Amino acid sequence: MIIDDAVEVLKMEAQSLLDLIEKLNMDFQTLVNAICNAKGRVIISGIGKSGLIGRKIAATLSSTGTNAMFLHPVEAVHGDLGMVGRDDIFIAISNSGETGELNQLLPVIREVGCRIAGFTGKPESTMAGFCDMIINTGVKKEACPLNMAPTCSTTAQLAMGDALAVALIKKKNFKKADFMRSHPGGALGQRLSGKVSELMLEKSGVPFVQTGATMAQALACMDIHRLGAVVILDSDDKLMGILTDGDVRHWLAKGGGTAETLLVDEVMTRSPRHLSPDSYLYDALNLMEKYEITVLPILGEKDCLKGLLHLHDILGKGTFKFNGGNQ
Repeated sequence: MIIDDAVEVLKMEAQSLLDLIEKLNMDFQTLVNAICNAKGRVIISGIGKSGLIGRKIAATLSSTGTNAMFLHPVEAVHGDLGMVGRDDIFIAISNSGETGELNQLLPVIREVGCRIAGFTGKPESTMAGFCDMIINTGVKKEACPLNMAPTCSTTAQLAMGDALAVALIKKKNFKKADFMRSHPGGALGQRLSGKVSELMLEKSGVPFVQTGATMAQALACMDIHRLGAVVILDSDDKLMGILTDGDVRHWLAKGGGTAETLLVDEVMTRSPRHLSPDSYLYDALNLMEKYEITVLPILGEKDCLKGLLHLHDILGKGTFKFNGGNQ
């Protein structure tokens, strides 16, 4: 009997979430675009259980690249309203849309000048009338046998908040390294908060040839070290270029010259992406992900080589996969 009751609750809440799909409209898209274009923050407000859901949505947005905060409606009308600016996006959450404290606040929010979105189960409610965008989170019935305790309705609000956060992640192209930057307490986050100098391969172990070397010499060096790249230096150890597996593939595809006679200068990538030893590892990871590269020369003063950072040194083999290897 107890298990049956639990199963019934899960079924009702799952169906409530599926029902939200048909309720999605252009207001959701408008809200995502408005948040992306806003110069201010996302401010979320609600009372009771809806307020608790609002706190969680604000936390999820904050950890995924959207500056967000929760504002209690009662605290707002007693001084905290000064936190709201015209460049913010305000999201009000109320299943009934008739929460007195929230509806007392919204006309003042409109006077501030920021745009208002409402998460509500009643699109015709008083609260909805104050909103520029209405996100329908309505459910047919609560899982509570009395149809009173917020259950399906709060689950729907939370799921819609997650949908908003994920849509913003994709719209903003928020990356794993960005997430780790805002989660420094985790093992990988702690690793990425370190400096490049902590993980880079020191100069003495970096595969390199000097300008004027042949492709045969460069390939032999690359094969010995098996890092997928060889650095090209001048006589003063200044970085001139890099030869990667991708460069080699392009050269073979073109069929230009033999390895014994062709100079590496003609195949290498000039002015490759690079960082300094004092750079943070999350910046290195972002750079690698953005340009789909797996190695970064690390330079000191006067562009002289100090070391080499490989993606595997940051994340370990198999964690990230890129399509290319070309600088």
